[in-house]
Amino acid sequence: METVGVLVVSYGAREAAMVDVLARSQKYNVELYIVDKQFNPFNVEHAVEHVVSPSLDVLDIFKFARGRRDKLDFVVVGSEKPIIDGLRDLVEGELGIPVVCPKREFAIEESKVRQRLLFEEIAPDANPRFMVFDPKNYDGDRSKVRVDVYRWLDELGNQVVVKPDRPSAGKGVGVWGDHFVSRDELFEFFMSSFEFGAVIIEEKVDGEESSCMAFCDGRHFIPLPDTRDYKRAFDGDVGPNTGGMGSYKDVGNRLPFLTVIEHERAIGLARRVFDGWNKQICDVSALRGVPLYLAFMHTGSGIKILEINSRPGDPESINLFPLIRDDFVDVCFKMIEGNLFGVDLDVSASVLTYKVPADYGGYMDAFPGRVSKLDMGTPVDFTEVYRLAKRFGDRLRVYPGSMELRGGYSYALKSRAVGVLGIGDSLEEARVLSQEGAMVISGGGLWNRVDIASAEHIARSVRHMECLRGSRV
Repeated sequence: METVGVLVVSYGAREAAMVDVLARSQKYNVELYIVDKQFNPFNVEHAVEHVVSPSLDVLDIFKFARGRRDKLDFVVVGSEKPIIDGLRDLVEGELGIPVVCPKREFAIEESKVRQRLLFEEIAPDANPRFMVFDPKNYDGDRSKVRVDVYRWLDELGNQVVVKPDRPSAGKGVGVWGDHFVSRDELFEFFMSSFEFGAVIIEEKVDGEESSCMAFCDGRHFIPLPDTRDYKRAFDGDVGPNTGGMGSYKDVGNRLPFLTVIEHERAIGLARRVFDGWNKQICDVSALRGVPLYLAFMHTGSGIKILEINSRPGDPESINLFPLIRDDFVDVCFKMIEGNLFGVDLDVSASVLTYKVPADYGGYMDAFPGRVSKLDMGTPVDFTEVYRLAKRFGDRLRVYPGSMELRGGYSYALKSRAVGVLGIGDSLEEARVLSQEGAMVISGGGLWNRVDIASAEHIARSVRHMECLRGSRV
């Protein structure tokens, strides 16, 4: 077998899933070199060499790659920070090693303002109404800011979403009726971000959310099946926004609350955004990787675009990577060569549940006493879940994220600690596997939502979409 050297830049469980599909190659002997945000136990086990860079500093990654340039065939990046900081430009320009991610200029998630202006040009019908507030225009005059904000609230009837221009992993976003219920509360939330840079206040749209990801070699756009994530911390979609508590993919390509036509329209909109954006770019390889990860809201007046990213979704990509039937090394080579014409995926359903620390998402404050203080900070025990995974084979996968090895034991850090993926012939089968796997992981004071992909939650989404369709008449 041909030996292929791959450098993976890893942030959490999303990259552990990428490491998994690379290591499972049946065609190549894959040697994995990993630069990690933490001493991730899964990545340590699979790496030929593993180093930690807590800030995922581009120069640290570059120096690591330079020292192994003769062993590396390509680099794969999952996290947005190294993409935004120009890792591909530096590594390809200085070392000549191909990198599977977009170039720095096209790291679109660096600015939500830039996103909204792009959508306004390419797909204005899918762009919610918005207004940009930039501190440079106010010279520190708080009263003038307040006047302009309130005037915009008058126009939108207070039904708004407040978003900082810079990336905040969804946690800096505020929604009327959830995070504030008065203009004064909204304004203070707004100012907490405004002092650091521009803020968008945009129309709050009612609907059901879906995510669309696509592989791309710069020329060809290969959409992947729909996924749905759960941003809110607690069951029933309440509590603070998080980076995502779980996600699901149904059997086939579309979500259960979308019709075939709605699914096709979403794919068509994603292609329209890609084609329109790509026409503005001279470099045909610039959007290599997963350049389009679009979050859609399906509303009574059609599809609205919530955001766009130039990296794989977390957790949604974890639902998809293990279902790739093609050798993932070949998929990466084709992206680099510019001849990726399709990707073959298993049609199975998949459900991802994240277990998180007791202080994540405000859990301890919302539910005092539910997590034993004796468990917090103790090692996380994977014994039972790995026993379960051995029983169910590839249908149950465990991907540590914000965890580190210390003295031979795995400890949870501050963010989403471990993702448990169930794969099945139905959503319910996949959900049961994912939840059962999460349940038997002990220690560390970890907890998880139990309604990810539940029949009740999906039925609520189906009913909501039926109401929205009725409102179009």
